[in-house]
Parts: sequence; structure tokens; C-alpha cells
Amino acid sequence: MVPGPGGTWRPVTWGAFGALIRSVALGLRCQGFEAGDCAAVYGQNSVEWAAIALGVQAVGGVLVPVYPSVTRDGLRDVLQRSEAPFVFANGENALATAIDAIEGLRCKAIGWDTPDDGLALLVEAGAAAHRATPALFDALLKRIDIHQPGLMLFTSGTSGPPKGVPLSHYAVGVNARDWLTCFAPAVTEGEVDLLWLPMSHIFGFGELCLGNTLGWTTWLSTPATVMADLPKVRPHVLMSVPSIWEKLDHAPDLDAATGGRLRFCLSGGAGLKIAVKERLHGQGLTVYEGYGLTEASPTLTLNRPGAVRFDTVGRALPSLELKLAADGEILARGPSVFEGYHADPEATAAAFTEDGWLKTGDIGRFTFDGFLQIIDRKKDILVTRGGKNIAPANIERAFADDPAIAHLVVYGDGHKYLVAGVWPADGADEATIQASVEAANAGLMRVETIKKFKMFDEPLTIEGGLLTPTQKVKRKAVYARFGAALETLYGPGE
Repeated sequence: MVPGPGGTWRPVTWGAFGALIRSVALGLRCQGFEAGDCAAVYGQNSVEWAAIALGVQAVGGVLVPVYPSVTRDGLRDVLQRSEAPFVFANGENALATAIDAIEGLRCKAIGWDTPDDGLALLVEAGAAAHRATPALFDALLKRIDIHQPGLMLFTSGTSGPPKGVPLSHYAVGVNARDWLTCFAPAVTEGEVDLLWLPMSHIFGFGELCLGNTLGWTTWLSTPATVMADLPKVRPHVLMSVPSIWEKLDHAPDLDAATGGRLRFCLSGGAGLKIAVKERLHGQGLTVYEGYGLTEASPTLTLNRPGAVRFDTVGRALPSLELKLAADGEILARGPSVFEGYHADPEATAAAFTEDGWLKTGDIGRFTFDGFLQIIDRKKDILVTRGGKNIAPANIERAFADDPAIAHLVVYGDGHKYLVAGVWPADGADEATIQASVEAANAGLMRVETIKKFKMFDEPLTIEGGLLTPTQKVKRKAVYARFGAALETLYGPGE
């Protein structure tokens, strides 16, 4: 079900959805799109977004999802690195951004929900191709090599541009099979699902594909409307990042807030507080939580029916092996683990141990009964309460040459937004720092922007243990020393 004008909903049948997927696939083929080519999708959730994604894969292509909030430079970087010959853009603003981003690239922008609807023309060509050769689509499906990439997502690099993560059909399929094995029979065919997670994230795309597999009636929602839609839709299934579970935890009447039919709840993207899980469980709502990363297609562990510990992220999936390195880093091996970053052998080598185990970048420990607990993060990645993975070093680099700032350290793991600690250069006042922050924010995605900052007089020094001998900030030491002060920048629930 798709939201329409005036609060109405538009139903889309399986037949219509399937025909749209087929027309996209054949339309792309008419445009010279070949198996192995990449195609980017840049826009908000919609039936068209889903059909484009699956149409790209159906013709043997590699889907490259792009966050709707990405900047022009971020989109250009993804298109350049993936060498995508097509980028689909949702809405006039997105199409304008895409057209601007592809300047000088061998890439064509195709819009939908725009006055000049390029997608409609592509679909018409695909439908004509199907009428001319009805067996062509099935023939293309049979040619797909399941061991070739069908999906490539770009993850936050800790100290540089995002890295492309190619995932084969087989790797994602094995992970989905493990997921279904863990949750059967908690999820069944014919459920009602409220999908609001961005399909550009593997969590949201996975939910879409799960609904397709099990024949769910999926209602499309948005971050802005999901809470209002819950009691209207009355879903059986809800998957979410922690922010929605925290809102439901504060609801005066849980059944009224959810419609009273929820029976399967999954939290991911970021850690959910134990107290929230316990309180919701006390009201009859068990929220299962797992752990994973894009490079693992994506799930590594799950709490599941009959095996739940709220102080953990669950046990390993059936097809995966997990172990801890000497320093406690979680290592993973199995058929759903990716083979390496796109065109980046150096990053690939750094991502694996010499004997082939994926380094997750997280520090963990196992309980006596085999559940995994995450106790620290080895990589400098912040995960917001909304599940966004953000590399603080990439933001801080925008201030590297600012004469008003000696040091700036981004903070905000587990919070709704980012703040920063600022150590000003001699003579710089708060107004000058504010101007610098606003200028940097203008070139960042919304989730990367610094909403507030706090100035500190105590300098960061090597002698004080806050800088390395090469003058690099020791992030964890700074957080330990100044974290309490930075926490005061957040209000209750932020």
C-alpha cells in the first residue's frame, strides 16, 4: 500500500509490481545495460524505487543504493567509483542534483515523479520489448550468476571516501536463509508490514525483499509519518532503528500506539538500551535485536525465539563462525561474508586477517551460553540513535585548515545528532567558531552536521595524553576527559 494525497492509500498488486520490474529490466536492456553494469538509485522509498532496484538485478546488473540525503559531491563520488552508466533520481530536486553530479561522467540520469518522467519512457520501451519477445525476461533471469554481485553499498570510510561493498546474490541469499531459519515460525506468510526504513540501507532493502518472499502486505511509510501510521495500519511486523522503540516505550497506551497487532519486532542499525527492551517486553512486546555490518550481507548474530538475552546481540547465524582476536575484536567467517572492497585491494587486505577472517572493528565478548556482547568499537565510527554510521574524521577534516580552530572533535555516538568539542586558536571567539561550523555544515549531509559545540580552554597536548607524538587526536582519551561536558549539550532523550 502506497500513501497518496489527502491521507488516502493506493494499493499495488503483485501483478502490477511484477510487470513494472520486468519492464524496468527490459527497458534497461534496450538502453544497452549489460549484466555486471551498475545502476544507482537515489531517492525516497516508493514502489518505483523497489521496482527499479529489482529490475536492475533481474537483468544481471548491480544495484547501487544512494541515501536520499547525500550531497552532490557524495553522489558524484559513488557514481564515479561504481562507474554506473545510469542513475535513477526521485523528484525534481534529486534529478537536478543527479544531473549536476554526472557532469563529465559517462552516466545518464533518469528521473521519476518529475514533469519529464524518464522512467515512464524506459518502462514503455520495456513493455514493448516484452510484447515482441515474451520469453526474453525469463531467459535473462536464467542467465544470472548467483555468485556475481547483485548489490553494492558504499560504507563510511574511517578516514577517507566511502568504500564500495559488493555483495553477491549468493551471499545475501545465504544470510536471508539463516535469518528465516532463526525466526521461523515467528514470521509467517501473509503478514502486514509497515516499512519505513530507507531502502537505500541494507536493513530497509532486506525488509522489502523479506516481504516479497513471504507475500506480506507492505504499507510504505516515512520517518516523519511512521508513528501516525502505526495505529492506522495495525501491522503485525515492525522493523526499526532504536529511535522508534524509544518513542513506543514512552507511549501511554502501547496497543493504541501500535494498533494492537504487533507480534514481530526487530531492532537494528544501532544498539537499543536494555531498559527499553525490558520495559517493552513487560508490556508483551519482545523486540529482537541482532548485530551485523554491510560486509557480512549484513547479519552476524540474532536474538531469536527461545534464545533471547537482552544484554546481548544474540548468537551467531547458522552459516557463520565467530571468534575473538587477541585484543577482543570480533572476527567472522562464512559464505555471507563479502570477498573484498570494490577496486580497493589495500582496504580489502586491511579488512581481513591473514587466514581470511573478516575484522568487524568491534570489540566483544561471549557469555557462558554463547551469546555475543558488544563492549567497544575499535574503529572510529559513530552510530547515531537513528542507525546512521558516521566517520568523525571525515567531518573533522573540513576544519583542518581553519585558522580559528586548533582542534575540533566530533561527538555523538548513540545520540540523535552530532555535537563537537572545540579548542580554539588564539584570539578566536564563539562567533568566529559558529561561522566556521556553519560553513562546514553547508557541505555535509544533514546527519553529519554539527548541531552544537562547546569550547574548551584546556589544550590538547602530547604530555597530557590527548595527542599522539604525530599530533593526532587520541579520540577515546578526549572522550574520557571531556565526554561529560559534551553530554551537557544534549537535552533529555536526545
